[in-house]
Amino acid sequence: PSEVAEQAKAQIEAGFTAVKMNGSAELTAIDTPARTMEVVQRVAAVREAIGDHNDLVIDLHGRATTAMSRRLLRLLEPYMPLFVEEAVLPEHSRNLSALAASTSIPLATGERLFSRWDFRDVIGHGIAVAQPDVSHAGGISEVRRIAAMAETYDVSMAPHCPLGPISLASSLQLAFAVPNFLIQEQSIGIHYNRGNDVLDYLVDREPLTFPGGYATRTTRPGLGIEIDEAEVERAAERGHRWRNPTWRHADGSFAEW
Repeated sequence: PSEVAEQAKAQIEAGFTAVKMNGSAELTAIDTPARTMEVVQRVAAVREAIGDHNDLVIDLHGRATTAMSRRLLRLLEPYMPLFVEEAVLPEHSRNLSALAASTSIPLATGERLFSRWDFRDVIGHGIAVAQPDVSHAGGISEVRRIAAMAETYDVSMAPHCPLGPISLASSLQLAFAVPNFLIQEQSIGIHYNRGNDVLDYLVDREPLTFPGGYATRTTRPGLGIEIDEAEVERAAERGHRWRNPTWRHADGSFAEW
């Protein structure tokens, strides 16, 4: 927990007003009190490190079952997260209403939902924040429609974006345009981008910097960024085969990453 707290504090000192953290590693269907309290202690350490004037988002990444989330959410309420993301897997979205009714913590989901029709089944059923990804959910036009649908249910938008500069610039165009925008995810400098960072392919990084933790609306044409095509070609020559890590429980069964 202390390492996570130190990393979170460093982001606040860099000027950001909110941080997002993974709540846990793999969890069993209903985990032990000790493993449960590990999650709580990790969140408590981060809250203490960043103070009450900054926001904390907890991503459960679908690693908890509905029963485990119900246990965790109550215990996390004192730390007042801005929201908890993917408290259950998308295939268990029908349980979000009951979870939302059992906790004061706002719930968010959407990175694995890919259209208005996918979001229709969760918006209006307990979530407070919708998280479509412009790269996955049909582009700027479709995500704008999802935002309009969410607005009618008093659901905020936090576009999912752990990806590259084009995706982030597109997300920010939406962020500046939709009235129910809450916060923009970005992954500049995140650990799994080492050697291949979000801003590596830009001629000028300035449009995707965040002074004081906020993005400034660009007046440049298009998405407001210029891609360094030579750098993209060099990256294509190197190639990549990034895959999600494969996690296993003690009995060898698959664990959600």
